[in-house]
Amino acid sequence: NYRTITTSVYNKIAIDVAAVDIKHGRMDENGRYVETINSGLNNCLTFEANVDQTGRSFIQDVVMSMFDEGVVAIVPIDTSADPRLTSSYDIYSMRTGKILEWKPSCVKVRLYNDRTGNKEDVWLLKKNIGIIENPLYAIINEPNSTMQRLVKKLSLLDVTDERTASNKLDLIIQLPYVVKTEARRKQAEERRQDIVKQLSGSKYGIAYTDGTEKITQLNRSIDNNLMGQIEYLTNQLYSQLGLTQAVLDGTADEKTMLNYYNQTIEPIVSAITNELKRKFLTKTAITQGQSIKAFRDPFRLVPVNDIAEIADKFTRNEILTSNEIRQIIGMKPSDDPKADELINSNISQANNYNGYADPGYAEDADYYEQGYPEYYDEADEGG
Repeated sequence: NYRTITTSVYNKIAIDVAAVDIKHGRMDENGRYVETINSGLNNCLTFEANVDQTGRSFIQDVVMSMFDEGVVAIVPIDTSADPRLTSSYDIYSMRTGKILEWKPSCVKVRLYNDRTGNKEDVWLLKKNIGIIENPLYAIINEPNSTMQRLVKKLSLLDVTDERTASNKLDLIIQLPYVVKTEARRKQAEERRQDIVKQLSGSKYGIAYTDGTEKITQLNRSIDNNLMGQIEYLTNQLYSQLGLTQAVLDGTADEKTMLNYYNQTIEPIVSAITNELKRKFLTKTAITQGQSIKAFRDPFRLVPVNDIAEIADKFTRNEILTSNEIRQIIGMKPSDDPKADELINSNISQANNYNGYADPGYAEDADYYEQGYPEYYDEADEGG
């Protein structure tokens, strides 16, 4: 695959999936994200997965391996307890593995051992490792899928190009006599060797022949419609994956990128997060609100010209604070306490006098409430 168009497609999708932040966090009773849990699993996903990979490169490796094999295993390497003895343990490092054999409750996985520097084949229980199948398996990994047909056509094109670009002349020499007898065939072989010697020994590759001999060259270019088929399969693959040439070269508009993220990136990210949550979080942890969530920065594709308008709308409608907007555009937070409050700065805010804008009115309201209960209702209505 690494000599064909598939490499660029796989790498583009893997980089975009790795750009999505996957975190171990806590949710409230309504399923809303509350906080990030400082755990070994979160450290593997965001900072360092193992001694060789960061969290982002690990996710990229997961996607690339999943595309190549159709399925990939995420295996905890260093843990606080033996996963075979307990389901409650913390994960300190993890690696990707290639699944070699399948059994009802376990699989044989080929893993890299960073202590010895060798790859080892080990049997592991399915419940202790993450097994992620490619959501795009029918398009990429099926034997007769669009991607596999494209790979075969590209291989045929490479073979054809190698034959065409070889230094062979592919000549047929027609001699002026019949070569059916042994003597004639021997004479024809001598004539062939003589022409080969002339061509190889000449500086410019020139040879002479008899006037009665006829030479035919075979390596002329022949249109076999391979390029047309490859272009058709490439367009089919792009449409099935939600890709366009504009996405690959970075000139796609927001609607095209949104379709690409929803059709291609989101299924892969969901497959990873769901399997991590299913295998590496206990039922007790899930009951306590723990989960594995993916977050994509919605401002990453926004042009600078639109940031000001978006910032105004988000702060005016009290969705983001000023310091959160400053963080998005890469500025350090402000020390002003007002910058951390969800307020609309375009509207004058009332002073906090027991809920009343006028301190005198607040005192009157307290007076009526405490000394004259019979007048409290009238004071509360603003009378």
